[in-house]
Amino acid sequence: MENFLEVDFTISPVETGRDILLALLADIGYDSFEETDEGLKAYILNDDFDESAVKALFVFESEEFTISYKTDKLAVKNWNEEWETNYEPIIIDDKIYVRAPFHEANPKYPLEVLITPKMSFGTGHHQTTRLVSQLMLPLPWEGKTVLDMGTGTGMLAILAEKLGAEKITAIDNFEWAVENTDENALANNCTRISTIHGDAKALKGLKFDFVLANINRNVLLHDMEVYLGTLATGGELIISGFFDRDEEKLVTEAAKWGAQLIGKTTEDKWMACHFIKS
Repeated sequence: MENFLEVDFTISPVETGRDILLALLADIGYDSFEETDEGLKAYILNDDFDESAVKALFVFESEEFTISYKTDKLAVKNWNEEWETNYEPIIIDDKIYVRAPFHEANPKYPLEVLITPKMSFGTGHHQTTRLVSQLMLPLPWEGKTVLDMGTGTGMLAILAEKLGAEKITAIDNFEWAVENTDENALANNCTRISTIHGDAKALKGLKFDFVLANINRNVLLHDMEVYLGTLATGGELIISGFFDRDEEKLVTEAAKWGAQLIGKTTEDKWMACHFIKS
């Protein structure tokens, strides 16, 4: 199982520097971030860390900013313990109750999703998972086929089944995420979710009514053609994992492959967009 590296950046002035630094890091492979009072914590697979690429970022040479960083390897065991220590139930739009098995059920909410997060992204705590869930709620899922691309914990796939989807394919390029999705699907008594360990190349020949892709800007831009290629006319795509400043790039890329923006929502600069293939 892969280990992650936490890179803790201190930058001054922090308010302007943080957003610039985050955008630069996203371009070189970082896709998980945590804002701090001093700057930013960024996460990347240990094997993908390239110190020379970090030091080549222009903010290190700019007289406008003072910047430093330190790294810390996150052991798998400690990462899992951190999840469980800080994992609390969440409520989305007063309709979805997301909890771990060690939390009590709450019948007040019509939709309950059990998630044991382990190493996987997508517990509902991150803004992007909530944003996609919110866009999913009013849509017609009965009898539909769904792709959950970059499934993480499988939360969105599980939610799609609970909303009535007929067949869901959940794909992730991390083997432990696929295993986690299988475990969470079983815990939720989901029987219509199949998992694949792979990336966009695994989509060849597959067709869906809905595609959910909560990943990151760079992957979304790179694979947009493939995602939309799996949809028939009238098929719908919901994407997230990016900031509102990236909306224009993603909308333009989707339009190249025949999709129009029909809805969007934001939280703390994060955004989710809803497209229909015309």
